[in-house]
Amino acid sequence: MRVCGREHGADVPSAGGVSPVLLIRLAPAGPSGDSASAQPHGAAARSALFSSLCLISERLGPGRRGSGRHRSPGQHPYQFGGEPTSYTRFSIARQMDGDNSHVEMKLAADEEEGGEIGRPEHLHASMAPPRRNGKNLCFLIIAAVLLLLIGILIGYLSYRGRMQRVNRCLDGSGNCEMTPTASYFSDDETEEEEVPGPRILYWPELRNMLSAKLSATRLESNLRQREGKSSFEAGKPEDQDTASHIHDQFTSFRLDDVWNDEHYVRLQDKGSSKNQVFIIEDSEEELESRDAYVAYSKSGTVTGKPIYVNYGRKEDFQTVRNMHVPMNGSIIIFRAGKITLAEKVANARKEGAVGALMYLSSSNNKKADSCVPFGHAHLGTGDPFTPGFPSFNHTQFPPVESSGLPHIPVQTISREAATKLFGKMDGEKCLEEWTSGIMGCKVTVSSSSKMTVKLTVNNVMVDRKIVNIFGVIKGFEEPDRYVVLGAQRDSWGPGAAKAGVGTAILLELARVISDMVKNDDYRPRRSIIFASWSAGEYGAVGATEWLEGYSTTLHAKAFTYINLDTAVLGSRHVRISASPLLYSLLESTMKRVKDPMKEPGYLYNRVGSDWIKRVVPLDLDNAAFPFLAYSGIPVVSFGFYDEDDEYSFLGTTEDTLANLKEKTAMLYPLMRAAAEVAGQIALRLTHDHELFLDFDRYSDELLSFQEKIWHFEPNVKALGLTLNWLYFARGDFQRAADALRRDIANSDRENRIVRRALNDRMMKVEYDFLSPYLSPKDAPFRHIFFGKGSHTLKSLLENLEQLEVDKTSVDVNELKEQLALATWTIKGAANALVGDIWNTDNEI
Repeated sequence: MRVCGREHGADVPSAGGVSPVLLIRLAPAGPSGDSASAQPHGAAARSALFSSLCLISERLGPGRRGSGRHRSPGQHPYQFGGEPTSYTRFSIARQMDGDNSHVEMKLAADEEEGGEIGRPEHLHASMAPPRRNGKNLCFLIIAAVLLLLIGILIGYLSYRGRMQRVNRCLDGSGNCEMTPTASYFSDDETEEEEVPGPRILYWPELRNMLSAKLSATRLESNLRQREGKSSFEAGKPEDQDTASHIHDQFTSFRLDDVWNDEHYVRLQDKGSSKNQVFIIEDSEEELESRDAYVAYSKSGTVTGKPIYVNYGRKEDFQTVRNMHVPMNGSIIIFRAGKITLAEKVANARKEGAVGALMYLSSSNNKKADSCVPFGHAHLGTGDPFTPGFPSFNHTQFPPVESSGLPHIPVQTISREAATKLFGKMDGEKCLEEWTSGIMGCKVTVSSSSKMTVKLTVNNVMVDRKIVNIFGVIKGFEEPDRYVVLGAQRDSWGPGAAKAGVGTAILLELARVISDMVKNDDYRPRRSIIFASWSAGEYGAVGATEWLEGYSTTLHAKAFTYINLDTAVLGSRHVRISASPLLYSLLESTMKRVKDPMKEPGYLYNRVGSDWIKRVVPLDLDNAAFPFLAYSGIPVVSFGFYDEDDEYSFLGTTEDTLANLKEKTAMLYPLMRAAAEVAGQIALRLTHDHELFLDFDRYSDELLSFQEKIWHFEPNVKALGLTLNWLYFARGDFQRAADALRRDIANSDRENRIVRRALNDRMMKVEYDFLSPYLSPKDAPFRHIFFGKGSHTLKSLLENLEQLEVDKTSVDVNELKEQLALATWTIKGAANALVGDIWNTDNEI
């Protein structure tokens, strides 16, 4: 190779002097493992630098090159025209230091051992010493600075262009045809062949790979594992066999780790004799006696007059009160739907009822008329006899029980039995919207009627061991941060829709994502955990006990839970329940998943741009509820259903694969679509540098709440109180969200430490809405948006509405406490979001 017209390595003598060395780094190599930093600088950048060096070398000593010049006889080889000629020599070498490379340029005077080069001793006396003035030093300094600036500029331009291409690939747009390579110079300064580095999968490619690998055939095979079995009750052999099968499947998928989590819980089972319902008039007539039962019901026999209260909601009970129908000592009847059975029973108990009956709501499928659903009456989740404590075998349980236990007998009946019961009642007719398709619907019996209902419940308590099954794909960069995908495994009946669909999707996603990691070079930054829960039918017992057992660490490590239960109950509508933090990610996902019912359209076309208005609040029977309301972990639950004709066999012994396929002929394509939604969310959250958690959504939620309560200000002021502090707290959260958004925009995406710190601030947003002023034991669901209790914003709004109706009915001290809890919880969330304590806004 020739440098500036000379062979590289040839001696170019120069005057004696110090040999300054200038080290120039073209561009810093990014952190190890970052996809964008793996690409070396191209030959074009080095060529530009060498040209600049040559130009500067020519100008360091104009007219001083000795090669090719005439020299008179006797003239010293380093003199020209009587003056010593000064030579400047530079060399450029590729230096390797780990993953960093630099170019080293030496400006040096030639030296040899023994003194000055080739200069005879007899000439020393006659030669004038070389002139050393500040001008040469000035030239050297200017040259060094100029070279440094040129190197930095070239390196920056190369790095900036590369990062722009990477950013386009990360957001799914632009040209992503970037193959990381390594190009080096060998010792003889010849450019070597490009060496391919590890394959980088950008989001569009990753998304398409997931879609291509998901198989409707495998989903069908997974679901058919439940065929031919009548029940999968928690802790019983069928449930244990299914757990072993899932464990073996996880192992065969070569997940990084597979393990069990055992809990010893107290459940309720049917007794040796069936529960019974009688109609008593002049004689006792059995209405129904079935195998179905309601877990955690009080055992015993009660008698009372029947009163029908529609869905058993608070507003339904208010309607009955307005009819001046006394409910104390009665047996309340309600239909399934709108709220959970446990909430219906709790409302009935508040009215003084001694018992409760529930039947299935109307359906287009007449086969459902004879079905009796199972259920549980615990107003909570987890083992009600270890509230706030994990049910591990070694735990010393305190003598307490959950305040959510009903303490009244509860039983379910068929729609046929309900129709017969209404036929015996002779009181006021039901409102038209309460009829539920039943002819002769009555609210209660007449004042002269002697008819009563007798209810006998024979349930027994049992202690059982339940097992949760886990598998994990560990992250390559942050293995201690993870997404959890979970599905309930147990069911009282065959459970095709209740547990089979979710378990089938869980297994398929574990297979596909593991295959992407093992065979297609996908390297997730964060971990993905696959969980199969037991005792879900009893109120998410398996999931809640796991959360309680690891409550001190999970909220800081698990940043999203994706619920797969009941993903297909119909085909015409989409049901979404989610934390606001995941709204943006969910919308982006639905825009990329095809709708199997309306090809070639996408799911987003079906839900529309205003889908957030139709988000369904999570209920106690959803396994995602304790993740959100108890542990403060963002959640999403997605599925298909028919709004005007719900699947009637859910929770019954008729929840079979045949009945589910009869409900929707597109069962397996719909399961595949649900799996793709869940898979894309999990992959996106573990792939991107920045967590796809939209904390600005909570600013919108708080503003929406403020708009709902502002007109109550006069009523609040009349009590000597103010809503201003609540408004200030909302403003603090808005400013904190804006500050975090600026920090993210101005941060170095390639700096792992900074990136992790920013992601942790986003992760904690959900957890910070758990009120820290309440005991998790006394009020386990502390989330002010989605929890249960007087501390929630919903409860505060209800109190303010009641204040407007009747000031005397509101407890002022309770209202004060509600305002304080809401204000300081929001303020605390703002302080946590802003980061360092010295950056907090102490306006309040």
